Amino acid sequence: QVQLVESGGGLVQAGGSLRLSCAASGRTFSNYPMGWFRQAPGKEREFVAAISWNGRSTYYADSVKGRFTISRDNAKNTVYLQMNSLKPEDTAVYYCASDYSIGGLGSRKAHEYAYWGQGTQVTVFS
Repeated sequence: QVQLVESGGGLVQAGGSLRLSCAASGRTFSNYPMGWFRQAPGKEREFVAAISWNGRSTYYADSVKGRFTISRDNAKNTVYLQMNSLKPEDTAVYYCASDYSIGGLGSRKAHEYAYWGQGTQVTVFS
């Protein structure tokens, strides 16, 4: 059974930083692209960042480009999201997800992800 467990969320002042982690189990983690999505109250889930199976390709939503960095450690079966210069509009529940496709580059589309974590809350106050 595939499990994705996020951690690292919390309450932070605008301009601050957080690092989210997502620990994976139940499948060969290193074979699959991973993504981060977020959902704010009353809004649809949106793409944040994605990383290819080998970590060589990364993709970001325009709203976080230059502030957030996605990375992975395949030896630890973990993907990270480093979030700097946080803004109140970054407040949301953040979800990690594991792609359907072995060896892929990663996707901005939620429906292309097979497994999802339970989410971790990030709240940014001004």
